Amino acid sequence: MAYRNKVYVSMDADHDLHYYYLMKAWRQNDNTSFNFYDAHDINTILDKSEESIKRGLQERFRNTKIFVLLVGEHTRYLYKYVRWEIQEALKRELPCIVVNLNGKRSMDSQRCPAIIRDELAIHVSFNAKILEYALENWPDFNQKAKREGKTGAYYYSDETYKKLGL
Repeated sequence: MAYRNKVYVSMDADHDLHYYYLMKAWRQNDNTSFNFYDAHDINTILDKSEESIKRGLQERFRNTKIFVLLVGEHTRYLYKYVRWEIQEALKRELPCIVVNLNGKRSMDSQRCPAIIRDELAIHVSFNAKILEYALENWPDFNQKAKREGKTGAYYYSDETYKKLGL
């Protein structure tokens, strides 16, 4: 069994890839404590067929501890890979963090894919401090909420954002 310590980031690669690269830059910046072990560092998928891509993505999921979905303007319309990745995360019961690229701090029903709207997930704005906070705190809360049978969209209070200087 693989050691599951990675963060799997799903996004609209055609429109929102630069946000993912910004997250990687946060990780490398000496002035921030933001860090994550990126599941996308595990393998490079050379064969571009859908079957091969999904096989490679499943290998990444086997090492994943947390699923992060970057939600942009077009994300809810993506079915081939993003919807499949969400389904995989839900099937594997991974803690899900939904990151709104438009700055919204709660579930954005206009942009969030329907498949995850009613699922147990924390919805945050795109910012290193709140994302780091969610990566550190959501998995434990998620497990407790699951044991209690809770579902649905969660979000952090304005007070939490204030404590983080946001």
